[in-house]
Amino acid sequence: MKLKKIALATALVTVSTVSWAACTINDRVNIIGNEFPAIHAVVDGAKACTGAEVKSNLTADHQKLNVAGMTGTPAEYTSAIIANSSIVALMNEDVIRPLDDLVAKHGQNIKKNQLITIDGKIMAVAFMANAQHLVYRADLLEKVGAQPPKTYEEMLEIAEKLRSEGVVQNPIGGAYAAGWNLAQEFNNMFLGYGGEFFESGSANPTVNSPAGVSALNMMKSLSAYMNPDFLTHDSNATNAEFRAGNVAMMNMWGSRAATLGTAEGVSQEVADGLAIAGPLMVGEGKTPASTLWWDGFTVSKNISDSEAEATFVAMANGIAPERMDDAMSPLAVWLIDGYEPTAQAQGVFEAVNMNTQPYPMLPYMGLMHTALGNELTDFMQGNESAEQALADAEAAYMAAAKEKGFL
Repeated sequence: MKLKKIALATALVTVSTVSWAACTINDRVNIIGNEFPAIHAVVDGAKACTGAEVKSNLTADHQKLNVAGMTGTPAEYTSAIIANSSIVALMNEDVIRPLDDLVAKHGQNIKKNQLITIDGKIMAVAFMANAQHLVYRADLLEKVGAQPPKTYEEMLEIAEKLRSEGVVQNPIGGAYAAGWNLAQEFNNMFLGYGGEFFESGSANPTVNSPAGVSALNMMKSLSAYMNPDFLTHDSNATNAEFRAGNVAMMNMWGSRAATLGTAEGVSQEVADGLAIAGPLMVGEGKTPASTLWWDGFTVSKNISDSEAEATFVAMANGIAPERMDDAMSPLAVWLIDGYEPTAQAQGVFEAVNMNTQPYPMLPYMGLMHTALGNELTDFMQGNESAEQALADAEAAYMAAAKEKGFL
């Protein structure tokens, strides 16, 4: 499958409000998605519908479960909440349906810039923008006389000061958990160094390159200032380290950063010191070492039309404009009508203004992401060279790409 046309407008700010009717559904709804506050808020809105049960499975392992859970007939899950990376796997396996008819019937309060159009068909409805960017403790940086870093090289210099002066032992945090997270951190750094994942117009891999080696070496340097168990730290664990006061700087998702100072148990010192800035540059690159994302919902193909309609109505209720209240608004950079940007959205908006590259929506990028996540751990543990790790990743990717018919 080739993705010929992908459309998502970048209008992130609207201030109008639209009334929303009460939500009633007449068939089952079962949602799978990632687990963080913004997703919980959307699903809570879906569960507010009456008339039939709305179930959900929100887990960090959603990408390991959604394809299998949508392949059967009928599918276990009637909707998958996805991002611009994970929709590709669902498209490749042909387990989600076009939404044009449902948008026409029930999408009167969904804006055009929320409609993800692939090959001329609406395949998802986006509800939030996202990016990874700098989150830091302004009070701790002040203790060593440092300004917020703008590059990863500056981050390393500040980290050494924080450690050597006894302010923080492991001042850098990172979602470096082996697998998807580690691969995503490589993707960010690789793009920051100007890397290209594939030959132009081809599925042939090009990560084993000077940009790839530089990216891994920078990641290894950063990991020296992280918790020794960094290869087990996903976004949840990294955020927990920050909230506990153990981290001074980290590259974190905008959707996660919003609640760092308000989560239960956070000390006043951490809350008062929390600061947010745009993504970092690296290696004199011309674009930030980050990627732009959107999150949205899909509807399963292998379910009845009645289940599909109930699912769309429930999910549309989860992103209803009237839900943009003081509790939901700070959780993300919403694409929903009625959203007014909060201070916590600063990092994502800066990522947009800095021309951060979107995560590649290519049918074979998921295979590359998986290969990187599986093969880079040995380098990070010091067991092999950067070149060997990248060669292993390319080999694993090529085997998978040949099996899928991309090569």
